Amino acid sequence: MSDRPTRFPLLVVLLLGLCGAQAVAADVLDAQVVLNAYQGLVEEHLSGVMRSAAVIARTHEARSGRWQTTKPLLDAFSADLGTDATVFYARPDGSYYSTENGRVTDQNLKDRPYFAALMAGRAVLGELVISKSTGHRSIIVATPVTVEGRVVAAIGVSVRARLLSQWVDATLQLPADWYFYALTDSQQIALHRNMDRLFRTPTEVGDEALGEAFAEPLRQERGAFAYTLDGQRITTIFQRSPLIGWHFFLAR
Repeated sequence: MSDRPTRFPLLVVLLLGLCGAQAVAADVLDAQVVLNAYQGLVEEHLSGVMRSAAVIARTHEARSGRWQTTKPLLDAFSADLGTDATVFYARPDGSYYSTENGRVTDQNLKDRPYFAALMAGRAVLGELVISKSTGHRSIIVATPVTVEGRVVAAIGVSVRARLLSQWVDATLQLPADWYFYALTDSQQIALHRNMDRLFRTPTEVGDEALGEAFAEPLRQERGAFAYTLDGQRITTIFQRSPLIGWHFFLAR
């Protein structure tokens, strides 16, 4: 059930080979190759986590509705994840077991916007939260557990945004003047080469004008534009992920 982030598809390996391990040419074609590789790495890791969670959700243990019965599978899943992710098992009342604590927590997930979607039978991929169990800035990947069409529980994974960003950075090995980031539709920064910017918005990083500059690109599927940050002119290409819903950017 392993989905360690060091395992990624052959396509991504080929893309990284094309763009070079240590340096990337500055032309548009190479930039697009790197952007595709970056997006592919993230999508493969998060979708792999989802696949593993879905496998557990179909087991007799998970469908029992009892976290004690499901605990061994959850603990093994958590130990097998390469981004130090926390796995949780939630009941319809919002109470949940967390592998971070090794027990049912004293927190409740009912106030999380994504929880209603899970209880309605929909999977969640890419929701940004501050984890109640760990306090880390996290990316939620979760799936409902159903029995005869009724949701009896949910299995989720809280992936640490910082560790995922660090892994992408180490894998791509971009030149110092290049950087990657991803934005949600609400302009929240999900991933960034500069970890201090995670979960902030362009307005918070720069100023109000920067937030306005990103408004139009986030309405498009792909494109390129330029903006100014800290007195520097930055050019970027971007594209939207239909899988996660984020916009992925590669800037220089």
